[in-house]
Amino acid sequence: MKRIIVFGPGPGFKGGIANFSISLAKAFANMKDTETHLVSWTHQYPFFIPRNFIDDKSRGDLLETKGVTVHYTLNYNNFLSWRKTYHTIVELNPDFIIFQWSNPIQAFPIAHLIRELKENTGIRVFVDLHFGNRKENSKFVKRLTIYTIRYADAYIVHSYKTAFEVKQLFPELTFNLIEDGSRQYNKGKPILKLYHPIYDMYTPDPAFDVALQKERLHLKKYVFLFFGFIIKYKGLHNAIEAFARLAQTRDDVSLLIVGESSWQTRNRKKWLRRLCCRYIRRWLVNSGEDEGDYRPLEMIDRLGIRDCVTVVNEFVPNEDVHKYYQMSNAIVLYYDMPATASGVESIAYNFRLPILATRVGHFPETVKDGVTGYLAEPNNIASMTEAMQNIIDQPVYPENFDDVAKMMNWANYADAICEMAKSVRPA
Repeated sequence: MKRIIVFGPGPGFKGGIANFSISLAKAFANMKDTETHLVSWTHQYPFFIPRNFIDDKSRGDLLETKGVTVHYTLNYNNFLSWRKTYHTIVELNPDFIIFQWSNPIQAFPIAHLIRELKENTGIRVFVDLHFGNRKENSKFVKRLTIYTIRYADAYIVHSYKTAFEVKQLFPELTFNLIEDGSRQYNKGKPILKLYHPIYDMYTPDPAFDVALQKERLHLKKYVFLFFGFIIKYKGLHNAIEAFARLAQTRDDVSLLIVGESSWQTRNRKKWLRRLCCRYIRRWLVNSGEDEGDYRPLEMIDRLGIRDCVTVVNEFVPNEDVHKYYQMSNAIVLYYDMPATASGVESIAYNFRLPILATRVGHFPETVKDGVTGYLAEPNNIASMTEAMQNIIDQPVYPENFDDVAKMMNWANYADAICEMAKSVRPA
């Protein structure tokens, strides 16, 4: 029997990485002759980060405790917990462990675990990369990424962009890019190119009264949805400006903004926390990319579109996610810069919801122009507005999403990793 560990935030945490870790663990647990463990954080970030990462709104357990044993052990702020987590992994003695790597702030405890495992055990370590050289492209972030993931036995990526970035991070290494789960390997450290699987934890509710809810939220006939954490690279400012132009020519459109602001939180009473976060942002992003002053919602009144924009500026519990997708005609992902695969995009496929995205990063790989959505040119508001108009004039068909849904599922994702693992030897 195989024993597999997924390392990442478990049930009870907010965000796409928690959803990803839970879904991946469930996929392994559904395989025959497989024992699955999810080793999770208790606290993901330094104590002075002024955000609440605990999901205290959702009522259900997305893991449903079926076939997965969860171990809450790692506290960023307690080095003794780092050792405890290491010993927990060693005692479980898995065939391999998959670390979710998504945030450079988490570098030090994850790097500690990977290095200890590689120096003292024969456990194979894979890293599932939710970015390579982080979106903001900071030199400090690049160094943290190299420091953390260098000693992994293999990498899993969701786009060619991330695979290319891994090669750039380690130019002295030879890599073997694997584009499926086959065992025809060449020499070199494996990079398994997969995809962001489609979240099946969020599904349409056939009993949901779309018309009634749209009326309550003052939504018009055509609804464009921005969903998820409000972070600068995700381009909410682009979506608002492009929508404002569309609203000048139509009176039947609405923009629905649903999500929690990234760095703007109510819990900023202590000057020390404010100061620490200011310097952290400076380390993690290049000049001009600081999130601290990013307030795109202020554009709504400035552009005079308050009457056709609805804002839900808070974290949405899992049970309510379906409502916003079911009320919408398209999801808007007008990213400012290349990024890795989007969990928001993944949810959209499950709702057969068309995707409007900029032609950057992985989006040209996943969004089929005119089939599953429309691509706009980056830094081109007119092109973004045109894509919105296309959804109205040339809507895509729901059945266009069926083939994508069949291919990009969690079972295939887990199978490909296990197939790759057969030929990976500890470094």
